[in-house]
Amino acid sequence: MKILERARPEILAMQPYSSARMEAGQATIMLNANESPWGPPDDDDSGLNRYPDPQPHALRIRLGELYGVAAEQVLVGRGSDEAIDLLVRAFCREGRDTIAISPPTFGMYAVAARTQGAAVIEAPLAADFSVDAEALLAKTTGSTKLVFVCTPNNPTGALVPLATIERLASALCDRALVVVDEAYLEFAGDAASATTLLGRCENIVVLRTLSKAYALAGARVGTLIAHADIVALLRRIQAPYPLPALCVDAALSALSPRGLARTRTRVELLLGERERLARTLPSANGVLAVYPSAANFLCVRFVDARQTYRMLLEAGIVVRDVSRYPGLADCLRITIGTPQENAILLRSLGLREAAA
Repeated sequence: MKILERARPEILAMQPYSSARMEAGQATIMLNANESPWGPPDDDDSGLNRYPDPQPHALRIRLGELYGVAAEQVLVGRGSDEAIDLLVRAFCREGRDTIAISPPTFGMYAVAARTQGAAVIEAPLAADFSVDAEALLAKTTGSTKLVFVCTPNNPTGALVPLATIERLASALCDRALVVVDEAYLEFAGDAASATTLLGRCENIVVLRTLSKAYALAGARVGTLIAHADIVALLRRIQAPYPLPALCVDAALSALSPRGLARTRTRVELLLGERERLARTLPSANGVLAVYPSAANFLCVRFVDARQTYRMLLEAGIVVRDVSRYPGLADCLRITIGTPQENAILLRSLGLREAAA
């Protein structure tokens, strides 16, 4: 796989760590990991005295089914943040390599790169918050290893067309990975995933998470989907036991038929609430614009975002001040809450429309 030649040579050459659990096989008496032979004092049968599976087979199978890919294309870890960090560490050499982003976008791409000593190339979003593929490609150089695309974008909520992603991937074939962050795609209706492009674009990596639509932010279960060779490379540098057993159990429960049905119902409710807020908020005093969103939040521009932020905080409501982002002066990002929470938000902004 030619794109792997763009990874750090020392990562390609290293001998990966072999964890005790990976070597256990079918053993029934496990004396290789220095674990306690007994369970916790209050729950001796929980199995928590044993290290968890580094890449839980049942969870990878289930996630593969959910996202329409093979299990060997799935890497699970601690949210999307770990996947971003692994990609940067595997491909970017300190002081030599770069990543490319289109701000305003999720801040962890730049944080991971700068932590690794990689420079960040920026091609800002257009005035309508769309990704300008040609401008982004023009900014990339021979040192660019990763190009991050967030869709729906955080914090603007704008969806990036698959055609734009494919254009980037085709132009950067064998040169750079196009990392497509789809953390909010469940809220984008029938929008297709970039996983549909994997068959013809080996340099695409897709990030998904159970933190948003599946209500597992506290469990930190993220998924990286890519060519099996890329997954194997990242496993070389991933922590031996990234997911606690209790988090794996929570994920499998959320992905059960009952869990999936409940998620669909909740997503439909949130989409209705998103449309209600998008329709109502423009009437609030001090609101200049409510931008279209395909995510579970709205980006709203105010006459004075700081004053509005303080006023809402005094009312017990915390939103996200994103006014420091380029192009988002005086903007707040407002997550869609329950109907009751949204009603309180509207009343706090001086609006009477509170019923769904």
